[in-house]
Amino acid sequence: MERLSIGIQKSGRLSEKSLDLLKESGISLANGNRKLLSSSQNFPLDAVFLRDDDIPQYVFDGVTDAGIVGENVIREKSHELEVIEKLGFARCRMSIAIPKGVDYNGVVTLDGKKIATSYPNILGSFLAENHIDAEIHVISGSVEIAPGIGLADAIFDIVSTGSTLVSNGLKEVEVVLKSEAVLVARPNLDPVKREILDKLLFRIRAVRKSRDNKYILLNAPNDRLDEIINVIPGMKSPTIMPLAEEGWSSVHSVLNENEFWEIIDRLRDLGAQGILVIPIEKMIT
Repeated sequence: MERLSIGIQKSGRLSEKSLDLLKESGISLANGNRKLLSSSQNFPLDAVFLRDDDIPQYVFDGVTDAGIVGENVIREKSHELEVIEKLGFARCRMSIAIPKGVDYNGVVTLDGKKIATSYPNILGSFLAENHIDAEIHVISGSVEIAPGIGLADAIFDIVSTGSTLVSNGLKEVEVVLKSEAVLVARPNLDPVKREILDKLLFRIRAVRKSRDNKYILLNAPNDRLDEIINVIPGMKSPTIMPLAEEGWSSVHSVLNENEFWEIIDRLRDLGAQGILVIPIEKMIT
């Protein structure tokens, strides 16, 4: 039987969340990331644990069929891979930072400067697009110390919270790229493996939708029912059931996390009572 192989970061910020996503998608892997290859017994998938920077090359060369990797790594490696889905975790930005005491007047400030980075291709493209002539100094690890030791005038690196920049006396001045984990596949995947990938994607989307939505139950006065329904239309329409107490109904629906509190406030203003909020384990649409 054909199986889909997927490259996963062996250790680091993407590793644990990638494994959690597969587990929530009903895919069990033996021994996790303690060995190079781990096979699922309940889904035709083999996980290959690799260095993050190596995943695009392995997928491109056909060593693995797919991979979970940061967008920034895909952009840096410049391989022609198909981005199947953005996964919503490991979000970060790739930014240029300079010493706090240096004035910044737009990208022109970088002209003639030396910039330290581990991502020369992304930085080079950005500088070229903005017609900036700067020297790129490629280093690996601890990029943020480069200005402090006189190695560079600025840095270009991954920023999550910004605390590392602050502790090294730097300030973020230019966001070049926003990145998150993505599911990628090599082009021209054979039909059988593509079908397995589509089944995996179906599960992943169900898990992600459950994270982004909440199931709510509430008691609504019948004379405000139409207004309440307009506030919470649900996936198609809310479920409405009469209560034993005359003049009241029970309303069931799904709310998106991003607009959750705003809608709850409106429901309370319309007389809704006994509002219950329940997490959704999976959401199939």
